Amino acid sequence: MTDGRRTEEAIERAVRIARRVAEADDLRVRGEIEAFAGATDYADRESLAIEESAWEHARRAGIEPRLVFAHPALLAAIPRASIHYRGIALLSRKRVAAIAGTIERWEDGSPNARVTRDKALRVCRLYNAVISSIILDATDWTLENGYRNVLATIGITEDGAMRNLIGQKGEREIKERLLDWVRERDLLADGGSGDGAAEWSLRGGVSMVFGSEPDVGFRRNGGFAAIVEVKAGTDPAGALERLGAIKKTFDEAPVACRNFLVAGVVTPTMRQRLGEMRMERDFDIHALLTDRAAWTEFMNELFHHALRIAPEVEASE
Repeated sequence: MTDGRRTEEAIERAVRIARRVAEADDLRVRGEIEAFAGATDYADRESLAIEESAWEHARRAGIEPRLVFAHPALLAAIPRASIHYRGIALLSRKRVAAIAGTIERWEDGSPNARVTRDKALRVCRLYNAVISSIILDATDWTLENGYRNVLATIGITEDGAMRNLIGQKGEREIKERLLDWVRERDLLADGGSGDGAAEWSLRGGVSMVFGSEPDVGFRRNGGFAAIVEVKAGTDPAGALERLGAIKKTFDEAPVACRNFLVAGVVTPTMRQRLGEMRMERDFDIHALLTDRAAWTEFMNELFHHALRIAPEVEASE
């Protein structure tokens, strides 16, 4: 990927995060928590996973408990309040989902958000356990510290969402280009289905399947003859996590399957581990989408050498 492309993505990400923070969800949710008129009984703090020393610290500072510690009754009434407590705890949505359950619909304000008593308690216990630890670890924790954590977490959450969008956009572009290619080369066996189809019949008894694991699969005689994994993310920090998903897909493919990777970034460590996998070769997604010769080379590898259903094409064509 070029420095120009990296700069464009950095600007897009920064602007998106700045807009998200400027929406001031943290202030609105905090106002709803302060205005909540329901009962929040914190007497049984052990059941809520609140450390007594942390509770005492907040009490001595004159902090309203509901502004620090989560309560199931409050979460049930105001699911979006999860933003506040998760923010103070500096927890990602992914981490919360893995430990206590998904809270995405709660925080997005979905009308279908379902908050059961048991789940609300699980989430509260997680938040309170982490918040208690943060308070006790600090020399002199203040509520302002907590508010800064909320803003930081909102930014981190938006950054993660942006990375997901980049990946989804890259995958979509590759699939669209593949479909255009087989149409241009008259490789569709029956004229094809509509643009939203997930499976396409090609010549030579091959079916092109758009999915998730693999992202693009080419079936012949009931099994995969070739697959293409698309990992368009450009953040090196997530490269090894993406590598695990790639390995899983390649390992589950038939032994004779020709495996290809289209990636947004390949770190040195990732390159070493890719060399240990059953993979034909990998391609840079930016090159494929901007360089005609690179795209033609990819198409030749896939349709001419691997699937053998199309003649080799000159890069100039």
